[in-house]
Amino acid sequence: MAGDIVPIELGLTRGDLVTLWAPSWREGDDEWEAFLGHEEDLFGFPTVAELAAFIRTNGNNDLVDHPAWATVSRLAAPELEPDDAHAFDLVGVPELAAGDPEALVVAELHNTLDMVRNLGEVCDLQPVVKFFENHPELNYLRGGTDVFVGREGEELWDRIGTAVAKDWDAVIDSVDAIVSTPAVDAESLSVAEAEVLAAEENVVDADDDAEADEDLDEYDTEAAETEEEETFWTEVGIDPIQIITSETTYYSLRCYLDDRAVFLGRGGKISVFASERAMARYLADNHDHALAQVSTYDQVQNAAVDGSLDIQVTDQNVYVLPGLADDLADGPDAVDADQLELAVELFTDAADFAKDDATDAALAASTPLGWYVSYILEPDPGRMMPSPPFQAEAESWRALENEFETRLRPE
Repeated sequence: MAGDIVPIELGLTRGDLVTLWAPSWREGDDEWEAFLGHEEDLFGFPTVAELAAFIRTNGNNDLVDHPAWATVSRLAAPELEPDDAHAFDLVGVPELAAGDPEALVVAELHNTLDMVRNLGEVCDLQPVVKFFENHPELNYLRGGTDVFVGREGEELWDRIGTAVAKDWDAVIDSVDAIVSTPAVDAESLSVAEAEVLAAEENVVDADDDAEADEDLDEYDTEAAETEEEETFWTEVGIDPIQIITSETTYYSLRCYLDDRAVFLGRGGKISVFASERAMARYLADNHDHALAQVSTYDQVQNAAVDGSLDIQVTDQNVYVLPGLADDLADGPDAVDADQLELAVELFTDAADFAKDDATDAALAASTPLGWYVSYILEPDPGRMMPSPPFQAEAESWRALENEFETRLRPE
């Protein structure tokens, strides 16, 4: 696989520096991963203009043989601005580990440590390698907040905080020691700085236009909300859903409680039915499932009993899975972004219902699949287009799809 070259930001003791990271890619039978640097040095720059000027004029670094280098080295400077998902604050790690294990804290800590682990392995930083070897409890971060619930979870979080407090200084010192900022060509730097300035001026103009239209947009939104038809399902806060797999079509129910997905099912398994009528018959009887705990579920069951239950699936609750993996393999232009976004929603909701964070980890922006998916779902003219081939990402998506289908329990 020819992976992408991704701009990243590293928060180090000398400040925030931007550089480039190439997730694993293959050349023949060999698999590689690299950062922008040469021999013992990792190159970092205070601004994207300096980064752009350097890569346009320097052909002596560890990324020049990467399949995407020719494309990346010709990017406009604003396109090298790291997005929020690829900003890693190494200096802030102790503060994160000393806080409470909230969702955003755990996710940021996990993503930052993952990138530091990559740095340690690629750059052969023994203090970093030993840090992870000596503290296997850090691996639990991939499990999300559920891992840190209860007495044992609190103790695990404390162990992580102790590990960071004890050994993190050696980790960040070892990273600091290899980072250097090479001189850049003055003429190329002037060109890159002009590109950045022009992009900033365009953003200001776009913001002015957006403000001019804001009142009209708010009016249209309010009118649409007023016209939205109230239905039985919106009243009870539960949605019928339709799931189209490669083998068949299923129906089920889902709602959200405190932003957590709750499906018709139990034990992390989703009860699915071949038709709306079959699901209505099931709902008319008493069964042990998670939705039975929802306060409005009695209204659903009563309607099923008296025959008045009308199961209608809205367009935003129809999930079409076939073809997505093939489209992902063909490239971003082949993918229906709306269909992909719905599938991501379904997979993450199902994993949330099963209290399994593996799906979120697979779709994290630090993974090739996560980066590819986020590029499609969060279009930004300043982002680099992922580089083909995309077979590895497509296979990762198929694995997620297969994992999701194991969560379905036909009734």
